[in-house]
Amino acid sequence: MPKPSVAELRPVVHPGGIKDRKNGEHWAGRLYMREVSLRCTRVLVDSRPSPNQYTGLMIAAGLAAGAVLPAPGLTGAVLGALLIQLYLLLDCVDGELARWRQQTSTVGVYLDRVGHYLCEAALLVGFGVRAADVFHQDGSATRWQWAFLGTLAALGAILIKAETDLVDVARIRRGLPAAQEAANVPRSSGMALARRVAAALRFHRLVGGVEASLLILAAAVADHFHGDLLFTRTAVVVLAAVAVLQTLLHLVSILASSRLK
Repeated sequence: MPKPSVAELRPVVHPGGIKDRKNGEHWAGRLYMREVSLRCTRVLVDSRPSPNQYTGLMIAAGLAAGAVLPAPGLTGAVLGALLIQLYLLLDCVDGELARWRQQTSTVGVYLDRVGHYLCEAALLVGFGVRAADVFHQDGSATRWQWAFLGTLAALGAILIKAETDLVDVARIRRGLPAAQEAANVPRSSGMALARRVAAALRFHRLVGGVEASLLILAAAVADHFHGDLLFTRTAVVVLAAVAVLQTLLHLVSILASSRLK
């Protein structure tokens, strides 16, 4: 059987303006990855692995990105950024294959969410270990504060996602439907303004996988020319601070909105 054309695939695997979803689609997906993934999906449409197995490969790529970061020099940062791009590609491909093959499932959604939790946390933990410079330790316990800060950033990234997901958990346990987009608007005008300012600055995205990998790569390049880990360690502090602050602000935003009503 001949492979479907891109024109045949697009309306099935990208239904209902999937690239235009406000909160469901990453900017990199809208900018370039959905077009790349569409062509990869066309090649893989008859491949043996199931969509959930591609999700497993996505998780493996994301975990590997965190694992390679401690490698010294530019090597770890470059490999980490490339693996995160592969992670993002597979994150698109698994859903596209599921829609084309009509194999969408609750298990697939669950694995996808777990994958995002694990992989973004692994990247930030790996970044903290990179900042600790474990390959040049002299045996003294003097630099592990950087690994702690990376782990703190990872915990914040997980909690931010959990705060969002637990809204629907709380509603379902009360017998309510999932929250609608309109419920995200805070009831207070002051909170609504603060939310718009935060959304415009987009600082919260720094702890996301793609953004963090690019920041890590930029810091590694700067360190390469500077000759030490100043920029990497500064970035770890920034990401930890952003994660903690965003965890608190996101919780307040949810409580101030109508999502739990």
